Amino acid sequence: MPHFILEYTDNIKEQANIPQLLEKINTLLMSKSPIIPVGGIRSRAIELQDYRVADGSEDDAFVHATLKLGAGRSDDVKKEICEDLFNTMKDHFSVLYKTRFLALSLELYEFTETGTYKLNNIHDRFKN
Repeated sequence: MPHFILEYTDNIKEQANIPQLLEKINTLLMSKSPIIPVGGIRSRAIELQDYRVADGSEDDAFVHATLKLGAGRSDDVKKEICEDLFNTMKDHFSVLYKTRFLALSLELYEFTETGTYKLNNIHDRFKN
């Protein structure tokens, strides 16, 4: 289960090409198989309409991503995955970043199996 959740302000919707970014993210995560199980990858974006950035005096924008990842991977592996994800985000938004005020961020949320319930037959498609 890697879940990639992207929150972005609605004032960049027209320029952000979020579906393309999600495709890039999934491609990147699939390249990390078998460390990342392909059948567990989920990416989604949430457009924010109610938000306030800094003092509210500018048309500031932000994109915040959360990667939810099950525990058990080494710190080096987690660092590599997060750096690759954040570099993908920075590259995707590079033009927009140069033309407006924009904050990008990514956080890793690591969880244990305790308290997590899953049922997923998608994994079966990717078993060899």
